[in-house]
Order: sequence, then structure tokens, then C-alpha cells
Amino acid sequence: MTIESKTPTYTTDWYIKWVASVFVLGGMTIRGTPGFQEYDLILSTIGVFLWLIVSFLWNDRALILLNGLGLVFLIKNNIMMWI
Repeated sequence: MTIESKTPTYTTDWYIKWVASVFVLGGMTIRGTPGFQEYDLILSTIGVFLWLIVSFLWNDRALILLNGLGLVFLIKNNIMMWI
């Protein structure tokens, strides 16, 4: 069974969404590991920021809301961690 993608491939948004996904998954991979919380926050922040860019490129309001608020929460946690 072959599943074909409904979205265009090798476009700018395609590259950004895959890089963003790698960052988010990288953060999730180390989440909860003692001593790596700062790396989780950094990777997740970069990934969510890149997904926010994709959200704007796609003009998808649900994704803009999700990633925009997610980015605010992650930035707040980054600030709290470094204070």
C-alpha cells in the first residue's frame, strides 16, 4: 500500500517543516532526562518557532495559535531557567 502526500515536496515550507520536526522530536527525546532540560527547551523553542513560520506560510490560523502560544510558553520557561 502506497500513501501519496497531498502537499508539495521540496518547497521552502517543506524543508522548514522537516527541520522543525527534527528539532521538536530532538527536544522530546531528551525531555525528562536529568541535566538535559535546558537542551530540551532550546531544541523545542527552535522547532516551535520554525513551525510558526510554516503556519504563517500556510496561513493556517489554528497552527498559528498553537505554535504562537507554544512559543510564548517556551520563551517564558527559557527566561525562568536562565534567571
